[in-house]
Amino acid sequence: MKTFSMTDMGMVRTVNQDYVYTTDNPLGNLPNLFVVADGMGGHQAGDFASKYTVEVITRELKKTDEEDIEKAILRAIETANHELIEKANSDDHLKGMGTTLVVATIVNQMMYFANVGDSRLYLINNGITQLTKDHSLVEEMVRLGGIKPEEAKHHPDKNIITRAIGAKEAVEIDFFEHRLKKDDIILMCTDGLSNMVEDEELFHLVQGGRDIVESAQLLVNTAKENGGTDNIGIVLIEPCIGEVGIC
Repeated sequence: MKTFSMTDMGMVRTVNQDYVYTTDNPLGNLPNLFVVADGMGGHQAGDFASKYTVEVITRELKKTDEEDIEKAILRAIETANHELIEKANSDDHLKGMGTTLVVATIVNQMMYFANVGDSRLYLINNGITQLTKDHSLVEEMVRLGGIKPEEAKHHPDKNIITRAIGAKEAVEIDFFEHRLKKDDIILMCTDGLSNMVEDEELFHLVQGGRDIVESAQLLVNTAKENGGTDNIGIVLIEPCIGEVGIC
């Protein structure tokens, strides 16, 4: 398995509120873990929220004896949500903070992943497919037929999210499973990338790099060339699925 992650301030922001975490070593009962978080809040609150949330999740997963992957991940996220709210309530400078979240692990040929908010997980092979569902006002409008999908990209309310870690005690988490195939590449990212680069171009940039390190840099550079109005957080994974199993 090959992985690469990076964040970038972008061209406008003065604080980097994106946080990424990757390990291809065991974390508790999980063989690996990949996380992307996009914090929100006032000065210093957003970057605290994303980093702290990931720290709680990794802490909880390291010590859990839960063998059910879904239960382990969901409980870790729920704990992070609860503790983030407690932190916000104990410090006026942190009030109102929150973060989006995408968490993934790969076990043999299966990928298990969860998300809250509008940070995304894409699957790239012969094309590009967004496997997560945005928890955003605009996405809800698309689902209800109020606007067309192509209108969502440039809608003035595209940055309004409907779910976040730290927003309320009962956090709603989407959990998915997906069987991986040979030559699959996984892209996890914050909206600082997906809002700046169209999906089709994401596909060509990932495929165009000599390796995932170069592909990640191409993605960041393109997002910045297109305006770079937000921080950019990226995780790229090459699971190395062979014809008869994981390499």
